Amino acid sequence: MSHITNPSYVTRIMKERGFSTKKRFGQNFLIDQNIVERIIQTADVRRGEWALEIGPGLGALTVHLGERADHVVAMEIDTALVAILRETLDNPQTTIWEGDALDANWKELLQNAGWEGQPLKLVANLPYYLTTPLIMKALESDLPFASMVVMVQKEVATRMLASAGSKDFGVLSLAVQYYAEGRLAMNVPRTVFIPAPAVDSAVVELGPRTPEVDAPRGELFAVIRAGFGQRRKTVRNALKTIVDEWDLSPELLDEALKKANIEPNVRAERLSLEDFSSLTKELLKGV
Repeated sequence: MSHITNPSYVTRIMKERGFSTKKRFGQNFLIDQNIVERIIQTADVRRGEWALEIGPGLGALTVHLGERADHVVAMEIDTALVAILRETLDNPQTTIWEGDALDANWKELLQNAGWEGQPLKLVANLPYYLTTPLIMKALESDLPFASMVVMVQKEVATRMLASAGSKDFGVLSLAVQYYAEGRLAMNVPRTVFIPAPAVDSAVVELGPRTPEVDAPRGELFAVIRAGFGQRRKTVRNALKTIVDEWDLSPELLDEALKKANIEPNVRAERLSLEDFSSLTKELLKGV
């Protein structure tokens, strides 16, 4: 099925179906079989496992996942692509679901397809316009993903894997650190897509991890988001929104920063996940 990544096949099927890519869906079709095979190798989906895919496009990854997994559920928002996929991917081990992956109940979709808790992997060439929300949804879901292998914009991959102190460090970096072990699997040039996007891409592999901090998750990420809400502000000034929302006093914030060993004039990008956890626990003492 390597013809799915052949540029002549992609252009022919688009012409025959009167299909044109839609910018609003971030559609860019992968036309390099070597990249496809490397992604499949990284995901290492096997019999006994299920795969969940977001944005299958013309099925470059889907067809290979269907040959390896017990079952694949591929979520596609574009009605025209759904019609093509259902015709060209005639595989009883593959379910094509039409709809918005961001709004969908992933667990319900899997269960409707027959999933009963088998090992599960997420594999996706994520649409650029929804990359971060989809990653966050995957991380925060209660699905027991054994791994996630996602292709994203290169700059998003950098943010996902950034460390404290980097200009790229932020909420997404901390979410990845909280939920997963992350690594860069490969860089992907823009030239291997039709149409070619304006930026290069990268494939990131995420493995599950037990959170290593003990602050309550909801409150922890409320503090993190407040801290990065206005990146140029000091952490003390940025957290005034939390002071107001939690009905705390400015004096309590100062005391919490002191007890957490955080300088009030530092910016959020300098703080580690452990720093945010310590600060959150100190703040909660005043709630």
